[in-house]
Amino acid sequence: MLRNKRGVFFTTIVIIILALFYMSFTFYPKTEERKNVRERIITMNNFVFSIEEDMSRQIYISGHRAILSIESYILDQGSYIPDAENALSEALINGTIYGQNMSLMEGYKLEEWKKRVTDLGNKLNLEVNYTILNVTIEQDTPWDVKISTTINISIEDKGKLASWKKVSVIISRVKVEGFEDPLYLINSNGLISNVIKKTKYSAFVSGSDISNLSAHTTNSYYVASSSAPSFIDRLEGKLTSNQQGIESLIDVAQFSNQGISPKDKSVVDYIYFSTNNPSSCTVTPPGMPSWFKLDDSHLSTYQVSCQ
Repeated sequence: MLRNKRGVFFTTIVIIILALFYMSFTFYPKTEERKNVRERIITMNNFVFSIEEDMSRQIYISGHRAILSIESYILDQGSYIPDAENALSEALINGTIYGQNMSLMEGYKLEEWKKRVTDLGNKLNLEVNYTILNVTIEQDTPWDVKISTTINISIEDKGKLASWKKVSVIISRVKVEGFEDPLYLINSNGLISNVIKKTKYSAFVSGSDISNLSAHTTNSYYVASSSAPSFIDRLEGKLTSNQQGIESLIDVAQFSNQGISPKDKSVVDYIYFSTNNPSSCTVTPPGMPSWFKLDDSHLSTYQVSCQ
């Protein structure tokens, strides 16, 4: 009886050991497979994150060049862009404006970026595809052009371990400071360029001291103004009010020096360049040139009154 019991005990031990061996051989590959899948998912997550970060920078660079291309187009044509938002989208995606190739966009079109992404994916053994679904342009602050790019990203591990699909909206902002104001270019027949610069001054007049107002006018600095056109409006030649508007004061002497006849009206740029001629006056405190006039609605903005 004792021998039988010992036999049963050892047999049971052997069965358990064999079962454990079997289970280890069965589960080890599955554990390794899960580990590999998890590692590939992490790699793909990091890859998608890097794509979005790199594309944000790419859109910023391409957006900057697209605006420069539009300004060059305006100067060459001697006329404004009918639809600046669509023209910017076209330049970003195809490198053209109304079908005309823009040299500044060579190598910076969003479509060209696809190959770089694909090549980078190949190095990580990933099959990468993405489609640009939409590019929208918006001016949601006076000083920035917002570019929103919607892309459909599809990534698959070449070993078929994992795949990833995502629709991403990538946002970049291009500052309008540093670009030329097309209103100056067109209204001076290309003779006068005025680069957009935000004013340095919060106070234009202090007592009888008008030095800040004088410097602001001489440099044609800009202030935000909901009565003025936005930068995108200016690309289209619009002179109407916009919540994201900006305005400068015309240095009439600069126009006179270029042989452009001065106008006897408010020197606020969108008024000066328009056919509108609201009531205006020379200002006090004294010291500004005789041609410096402001309409009634801008007297408080620039901290002056009529003489």
